[in-house]
Amino acid sequence: MLAVPDWTGSLRLLAPLVALALTRPSRAQHPAPTPPPLDDLLTPLLARAYGLALRLLRNRADAEDLVQEAALAACRGFGTFQRGTNFKAWFFRILTNCYYARHRRQRHEGPPVDLHETPELYLYSRTAEIGLHQNAADPAQALLDRLDGEQIATALQGLPEEYRVVSTLYLAEDFSYEEIAGILDIPVGTVRSRLHRGRRILQKLLWRLALERGVVPEAAKEPG
Repeated sequence: MLAVPDWTGSLRLLAPLVALALTRPSRAQHPAPTPPPLDDLLTPLLARAYGLALRLLRNRADAEDLVQEAALAACRGFGTFQRGTNFKAWFFRILTNCYYARHRRQRHEGPPVDLHETPELYLYSRTAEIGLHQNAADPAQALLDRLDGEQIATALQGLPEEYRVVSTLYLAEDFSYEEIAGILDIPVGTVRSRLHRGRRILQKLLWRLALERGVVPEAAKEPG
């Protein structure tokens, strides 16, 4: 699990939005079974929602704005949520829809990475070159263990958008393929394909980050 930035101090900003859903009068003539209050469902997700927004936007102010917009949309549309279903997936779908609607034109693509030149076992082969195979059963994991959660999150942010969104939902938020497909409204096969390609790119980004941070020696750099 990647580290989620601390945003607890800003959660109070959303209190008025949550109150909107709690104070609106009901039009029902007869009382119905009381559903779980919105604040009970939404508040525990706000810090993780901010973590996702920050990974997608790479700007704290923009991430806060996105979460507040998504929270307001959730308040207004709470009547459409079906009790007994996955509220987290429902809210994160609202969040990603807000992201695509507001930021597609300004999206920042990651640094260019030659996908077709990144073999499946790129990270494994590079760690072999610096001798990690002699000291660890899984040298690629041994390299990842030398990077902290923030550094791995930095590499994840370097993915192109279509791979970054899917990979973040899967690697950082632990959503299943099926849940991601529902959040993004795409086929499960597309989720699998984007994750596969995203992992290949991520291997090279992690290796570059390890070089930049001095986790592996300078001699390990690729020629040219």
